[in-house]
Amino acid sequence: MLIKENTCCFCCHDSWLYGIISTPEQFLSTRGVLIVVGGPQYRIGSHRQFTLLARYLAAKGIPVMRFDYRGMGDSEGEIRTFEAVHDDINSAIDYFTKEVPDIREIVIWGLCDAASAALFYAYKDNRVTGLVLLNPWIRTEQGIAKTYLKHYYFNRLTDRTLWKKILLGNFDYLSAIRSLFKTIASLVKRQKKNSEAENSSCPSITTDASLPDRIFKGFNNFNGNVLLILSENDLTAQEFVDLTKESEKWNTLLKSPNIQYLVLPNANHTFSKQEWREKVFSWTSDWIMTYRNQ
Repeated sequence: MLIKENTCCFCCHDSWLYGIISTPEQFLSTRGVLIVVGGPQYRIGSHRQFTLLARYLAAKGIPVMRFDYRGMGDSEGEIRTFEAVHDDINSAIDYFTKEVPDIREIVIWGLCDAASAALFYAYKDNRVTGLVLLNPWIRTEQGIAKTYLKHYYFNRLTDRTLWKKILLGNFDYLSAIRSLFKTIASLVKRQKKNSEAENSSCPSITTDASLPDRIFKGFNNFNGNVLLILSENDLTAQEFVDLTKESEKWNTLLKSPNIQYLVLPNANHTFSKQEWREKVFSWTSDWIMTYRNQ
């Protein structure tokens, strides 16, 4: 199917934001996809991922908008974190639905911290009925320490390249030991702080929930549908898996009928291989065309 791509420019507070809208020759869905950018990225994405995704979906009859939020890419404004892009996403949806009036629902697609930003936003906007979340960022000091110990260091022990280096005398034992003890110290320190907090009768001095708690709130409060895609060979994804496996409330939540949970074997964080990208793209388009509203 032929597609059309137009640049767009819209305002968020006192800053101009820039993006691209990809529309199909024939609309086969009244759902539009807003790609939210994560990390130090802009609307093209790693390996041109966002550009390729937008064109793939548009060719399937699904309109797509990708944009740079304030401080990123070509957009104006001060650089900001994923926790401060609520207004950017809202302004983008306002513009998208105005420029493409056939859209009746919005699906937000986000990788890593963009997935987390989408969760912070979605339950506050009734126009958003779907979320595609890839390797959500749920990072804590304790979580990443556990993940490194469980997945990185254990896997290194079965790495033939490592043992070859050791046998040839090319292994830096001192650096490896320092790295291991630094990770363990971080984990112990965090566990000690958590224990002290639990045993204290004084209220916490902060009212902010931890990142995992806020991510849970986003999932729990969202009444729409979620496609959750995790990479098998990615520490961010493994941290998410480890954290949720240890929690009864998370286990219950992820079994909800409105959440589809998929794992892509061997894939890395950004799905850098063509076969991985194409699988993610097909999962995304099939899900968008078939999910039912709650």
